[in-house]
Amino acid sequence: MTVNFKLTGLRTYRLQGGSHSVVRRTMSDIHGTVEKGLHIPVTDRTLAGVAEKVLAGSRIDDRDAHRILESGNIHLIGALAEHRKQRSSGRLVYFTVNKQINYTNVCSVRCKVCAYAKGRRAKGAYTMSVDEIIGELSQYREGLDEVHIVGGLHPDLRFDYYTSMLRGIRTRFPGVTIKAFTATEIGYFAGLYKMSVDRVLKELVDAGLDTMPGGGAEVLSDGIRGELFSGKESKDRWLETHRTAHVLGIKTNATMLYGHIETDDDIIGHLRQLRSLQDETAGFLTFVPLIFHPENTPLRGRVGTPTGIRKLKVVALSRLYLDNFPHIKAYWVMMSEAVTQIALHFGADDIDGTIGSEKVTHAAGARTPAGLTKEHMVAMIKETGYVPVRRDGRYKVIEVYE
Repeated sequence: MTVNFKLTGLRTYRLQGGSHSVVRRTMSDIHGTVEKGLHIPVTDRTLAGVAEKVLAGSRIDDRDAHRILESGNIHLIGALAEHRKQRSSGRLVYFTVNKQINYTNVCSVRCKVCAYAKGRRAKGAYTMSVDEIIGELSQYREGLDEVHIVGGLHPDLRFDYYTSMLRGIRTRFPGVTIKAFTATEIGYFAGLYKMSVDRVLKELVDAGLDTMPGGGAEVLSDGIRGELFSGKESKDRWLETHRTAHVLGIKTNATMLYGHIETDDDIIGHLRQLRSLQDETAGFLTFVPLIFHPENTPLRGRVGTPTGIRKLKVVALSRLYLDNFPHIKAYWVMMSEAVTQIALHFGADDIDGTIGSEKVTHAAGARTPAGLTKEHMVAMIKETGYVPVRRDGRYKVIEVYE
């Protein structure tokens, strides 16, 4: 088998069949083509069918996904994922100037993967007032593109706490994208305040909500959810909340938390369900594979951190399988800055944002910085050979750093 394909303006590959098969790669910078003379052995012939589908623009299936996760040919996997990425995003890599607000760590659910949640009367429990939230956001004098708001499932707060929060932010920062409340939080609000999910979302939109984050998905397997996330909604309820949001015109993200007790079947099943819903609604903006950090959780000592190769395979598979998702994010907080940069050559086209002060993952042992500057993020992306693009929460381009 011989397959030729070209990544417009950046890379050319040649894939040849036979026992001495190689992928020949040539690279270019912004100003032209530079021959690097890099030869990559193709040792896993089971990927040949996957490559044919990807290069033809066809959809891969679950068997192909298994082959990707089981293959040792990380170079070819990366080349295929990058090919598909450049078909959709070209040489652009996105980031945003954002601030995460974790308004409370009080939570009525005890997930075995969480080191952040506290009981109402526990030492260290807190809930921010609306004035405190506005005050924290006001520290960003250069301006924010996005505010990312998530918190615990607090049993005592009134619903007008959330609407007042959104209205206060919208009044003080009229141009910012407000990305707030996971599907888990929305479902909790509906049950606690005896409202439909549809009504909860409409009232939040009226108060200023723009988009929703993808948290709470964890792994879309009721077996795993029952074992690790007891008390959270079912996988079907999570999907239905996003379906309702999409019908209402609310764009959302999707996540997957991996690196604990999930299997390859669980990962692929998760992606299958997301792809199916996106086929139906086209409401997802981006997919974010999240890496579990076990420190300070009940799973500490039972599971280890995924290897760098595993992280890159999951990013690449996400780009190849979720062919209907506009963007795939390499979340630098969980991946590390170094692996995030490599992931940009494995299908990711977004690295999230400046964040300001991330709390949830750091409570579970993350050793990355709590936040990064805009200049640092631009430099991170430029160093990989891609073009940094500052965006808002809806992926509207604010500035291109050519």
